[in-house]
Amino acid sequence: MTRIRLGMVGGGNDAFIGGVHRIASRIDDRFELVAGALSSSPEKSAASAQALGIPRSYGSFEEMARTEAARDDGIEAVSIVTPNHVHAAAAKAFLAHGIHVICDKPLTSTMDDAVALQAAVKDAEALFILTHNYTGYPMIRQAREMIAAGDLGEVRIVQAEYPQDWLTSPMENEGLKQAEWRTDPARSGAGGSIGDIGTHAHNLACFVSGLRVESLAADLQSFGAGRTLDDNAHMMLRFEGGARGMLWSSQVAPGNENALKLRIYGEKGGLEWAQEDPNYLWFTPHGEPKRLLTRNGAGATEASQAVSRIPGGHPEGYLEGFATIYNEAADAIRATQNGTDRATAMGILPGISAGIDGMRFITACVTSSAGNAAWTTL
Repeated sequence: MTRIRLGMVGGGNDAFIGGVHRIASRIDDRFELVAGALSSSPEKSAASAQALGIPRSYGSFEEMARTEAARDDGIEAVSIVTPNHVHAAAAKAFLAHGIHVICDKPLTSTMDDAVALQAAVKDAEALFILTHNYTGYPMIRQAREMIAAGDLGEVRIVQAEYPQDWLTSPMENEGLKQAEWRTDPARSGAGGSIGDIGTHAHNLACFVSGLRVESLAADLQSFGAGRTLDDNAHMMLRFEGGARGMLWSSQVAPGNENALKLRIYGEKGGLEWAQEDPNYLWFTPHGEPKRLLTRNGAGATEASQAVSRIPGGHPEGYLEGFATIYNEAADAIRATQNGTDRATAMGILPGISAGIDGMRFITACVTSSAGNAAWTTL
């Protein structure tokens, strides 16, 4: 199968998430990175392109979109891995030229930008894919399939948490670029931890449970001295249909590295999953002993097996889950090129709707906390 020609905006050779996207795009050999506007500085962009072996370098994403669209061998898709405030403008530039967009989350830095991007996606012929990478884990797909099949019965309780500790000290004042932009409202948006990792927990809770958050009551904190954005958040959730939940996101919880966890309980049983041990899913039918379900092991479902690359007992994790999103994006891109309509091609891939839901989540959290944790609808 011919590789999809890929471009990248942001993600220079010293950027963590850019490297993750590049690795993920290559794992299943579906993409070839041929162009990039890797920095807002043309000189830095060119230096990164040379270091990474990317053939064509551009000084801006506008130039890249225009020039690549005019080439017979131009890019077919672009990865946008910039800080949040660049997402909307970059995505619209490529969509306008019929180039498929694979964008890091959250969707944008403001709700106005999100709404404008939603309109651009609706009018475009190209696909828009949001990299909520945790939806690509095999045991997450299994949990989703089990709940949809009724193994838990009616869902009653959904709990998600995503604690980290890397901003416990003021890393933004110590020259760390990842911390600098994530704590800057002009580049990150209104949400700190809720935008960076809370949106992952919210998205995963909804993706697996099949439910949507109707309203929430949020209490946001900025424990870091001088920080204007939250670095810790607690909230209660009310889901459509009557289920209840809780969500905690924190980047100031010492001892937690990337401790995303999900627990879902229904009338017939419960499921528990932890990102740092992602090949295991605990299933407890009510009144019976806990059962440990393993990736590609006995009891693996069709949805789980479909995104497992290696036999059970060989760990798969973060990069492979990310690669699943890229692999399915490649399938969707090729499907649209062969005449499949966009909605069918996208399948369960996270897209503009997931992005808008994430922005509504951030907005509701900020509004609720400003109102002393008042219940706020999404």
